[in-house]
Amino acid sequence: MTTPAAVIMDAAAYAQAVEDAVKASAAYYAGGTSSLDDDAYDRLVRGIAAWEAEHPDQVLPDSPTGKVAGGAVEGDVPHTVAMLSLDNVFSPEEFTAWTASLARRVGHEVERFSVEPKLDGLAVAARYAGGRLRQLITRGDGTAGEDVSHAIGTIEGLPDELGEPVTVEVRGEVLMTTAQFEHANEVRTAHGGQPFANPRGAAAGTLRAKERAYTVPMTFFGYGLLPLPGTETALAARLGESAHSNLMAQAAGLGVNTTAATAVPGITADTAEQVLARVQEIAGLRAALPFGIDGVVIKADLAADQQTAGSGSRAPRWAIAYKLPAAEKITRLLEVEWNVGRTGIIAPRAVLEPVQIDGSTITYATLHNPADITRRDLRLGDHVMVYRAGDVIPRVEAPVAHLRTGDEQPIAFPEACPRCGSGIDTREQRWRCENGRNCHLVAALSYAAGRDQLDIEGLGHTRVVQLVDAGLVADLADLFTLTREQLLGLERIGETSTDNLLAALATAKSRPLSRVLCALGVRGTGRSMSRRIARHFATMDAIRAADAETMQQVDGIGTEKAPSIVAEIADLAPLIDKLAAAGVNLTEPGATPSTPAGSGADPAATAEPVGGPLAGMTVVVTGAMTGALEQLSRNQMNEAIECAGGRSSSSVSKKTTLVVAGEGAGSKRAKAETLGIRLATPDEFAVLIADFID
Repeated sequence: MTTPAAVIMDAAAYAQAVEDAVKASAAYYAGGTSSLDDDAYDRLVRGIAAWEAEHPDQVLPDSPTGKVAGGAVEGDVPHTVAMLSLDNVFSPEEFTAWTASLARRVGHEVERFSVEPKLDGLAVAARYAGGRLRQLITRGDGTAGEDVSHAIGTIEGLPDELGEPVTVEVRGEVLMTTAQFEHANEVRTAHGGQPFANPRGAAAGTLRAKERAYTVPMTFFGYGLLPLPGTETALAARLGESAHSNLMAQAAGLGVNTTAATAVPGITADTAEQVLARVQEIAGLRAALPFGIDGVVIKADLAADQQTAGSGSRAPRWAIAYKLPAAEKITRLLEVEWNVGRTGIIAPRAVLEPVQIDGSTITYATLHNPADITRRDLRLGDHVMVYRAGDVIPRVEAPVAHLRTGDEQPIAFPEACPRCGSGIDTREQRWRCENGRNCHLVAALSYAAGRDQLDIEGLGHTRVVQLVDAGLVADLADLFTLTREQLLGLERIGETSTDNLLAALATAKSRPLSRVLCALGVRGTGRSMSRRIARHFATMDAIRAADAETMQQVDGIGTEKAPSIVAEIADLAPLIDKLAAAGVNLTEPGATPSTPAGSGADPAATAEPVGGPLAGMTVVVTGAMTGALEQLSRNQMNEAIECAGGRSSSSVSKKTTLVVAGEGAGSKRAKAETLGIRLATPDEFAVLIADFID
């Protein structure tokens, strides 16, 4: 197979490229098992098109250019109106050239565009008669598609019955959300199947499957509405004359799922500049979406403009897909490293053949845990699908099983801790060294001394190593029993440094319980969760007395996390006792203990009373803070939010009340604007929480 990025130099290379593209397209549309990722396929087809532009008399009949779905798929159910593909642009310059071409076709500048996310799914046509879903058809080659009506009833967002008894065809994409994809792979592997490589492949394979022993849900998003034979005349006329944005509103009114309820709803724009701004907004929100997108679809919104522009054999001339940089690529899994974290967690990490994704060279990716490796049937030497979008840490989705050669090797799991050689606790999915925090004591103590935990000035990594190597510190509590004589006995530490460190340790003793809890590094918690637990229970004694049911009363702790937190606190009991004996504060100033569950109190009254200017509000801080907030770390900002009665969050959602947007605020600000969430500048927010800033 030719290298997708290779420049096509001669007729033989061109013929090979056409063959490769047709094979890849056939696999892609049949079941998502292509040997090429989207970016590689796009580059290959663009190379083919460039060669054909220079040699128009040598174009092969199988060429994917000018054909729907690359000319690789067929169907036996005719479409009433051709179901075309979209041409692509990859830059603002290419988009501007397209708008100029469109203006020439319609005879004037287009006055209104519709702008929607390009969903990474499988295009289908859903035919309704009298309001009931009767037939479901894939796009196929654009003129006819495959009947997949057996999937009716398994697709969320595609109702079996519309809100009105109309005869229409709804067109859209069937896809799997991230959660549906994970569920599908769990079910598939539980039945002995190979995990899907990506959500699109999972949706394509699932949609066509007729005799599986299981079903998994998919999701539909509508992008078109048109009349069928038998459609009432007035309705057919109305659909034919409606702008695209109005058609989407009508589809939603009938009960069909559209992007309107997502973080990236379809909008209209009056100018090319507004379109490009929206493209950037959608690109910024991409990583946080619960479903995959690979671009943005831009259409002339008005029906008259669409009719005047017309369509070619492959694509409409009034619509274009603005492709975003690929978020997933195929590369090889070379090795698996086993790293030990500060709490003793043994985490696998994939070492990859370097690959470019979204402008970054990816060499490592997340592998979650040993159980996940087994479930996905990963092997060394596998071609794997690697996903990354925005700032998301790259992760390995699954092996591309059909590319296996037979030379792949099993991944060896460690039999002893790779750091200290101790035994491994394998009772949970995330394996842990039996020495726990003591396995990586230096990392655990360095973390505890950090600015967002106990903030012990002068206790950096080098000093921690000294203390551990000298045998003066075996756990966190030992820091608070250090004497002046012990410290002066160390190399390269004078009297001034010793006194400063002892003063910093004395100050650290008085930190609030939330800081101490965070310093302990309880698995399943972080800075925000530590604050919530501390403010809910107020004292360490109350935390230690809590069972799993009581722990679930803390905001954000569910039925799965609560037992592990309770067990972790119990395991830390000896260390907590030592901290108390050393005089470390184990209470949360200003917090009132909640009424214990089972005490007979009204459950609604068990939560801690909340007051302050942010009472009941969920606040997200993004961008660089200025003015009175400039010197605060993000953790200190979150502490101030929660002391003022609010809840801090790192992500924007419909539950967010306020977004504090500083300099350089990007995707989170854009998402807040899209959802209509209130925005505040750092100066405005500083006034609001002035009484809670140290």
